[in-house]
Amino acid sequence: MTPTREDAWQLLNEYTKNPSLIKHALAVEAAMRAYARELGEDEELWAVTGLVHDMDYEQHPTPEEHPLAGVAILEERGYPTEVIEAVKGHATYLNVPRETPMAKTLFAVDELTGLISACVLVRPDKDIGSLKVKSVRKKWKDKAFARGVNREDIELGVSEMGVDLSEHIAFVIEALKPVAAELGLAGD
Repeated sequence: MTPTREDAWQLLNEYTKNPSLIKHALAVEAAMRAYARELGEDEELWAVTGLVHDMDYEQHPTPEEHPLAGVAILEERGYPTEVIEAVKGHATYLNVPRETPMAKTLFAVDELTGLISACVLVRPDKDIGSLKVKSVRKKWKDKAFARGVNREDIELGVSEMGVDLSEHIAFVIEALKPVAAELGLAGD
């Protein structure tokens, strides 16, 4: 089966009702799509992976269940092995090596999209269009800010991708701009 974006969207919405989790999935989808385009990879497959990577999280938020509950659903529905391995790989505690560019990219963008979104939401204009890398780097250093964002995972992700952290931040900011309205990051 080659899942379409519509397949992934329906699956996400079947298991996820929380608007913040839906926005997170849309942000990761946008970042994955942009990187796939940049790297000459399959945009649709990468985007689908971004959309479904946390589809089970609302119902199964513990490390004992997430993302394995979602993986079981993806397997049952015939999602490609590459998608399933990337989803497993984004959870470090599963110790699944991230061997493909898609798996490495999913891991590298997952937490970063949350940090970028948080940075935008504390700005007076709440507009990603005015967000600069240096603002994200400044907030990065404040461990109390967006405390749930695992900065070590982001650092490991950029290391595995072989990209510079500041360039990665800039790339993901740009990737989120086209979907800023959907993410609530287009200003007041």
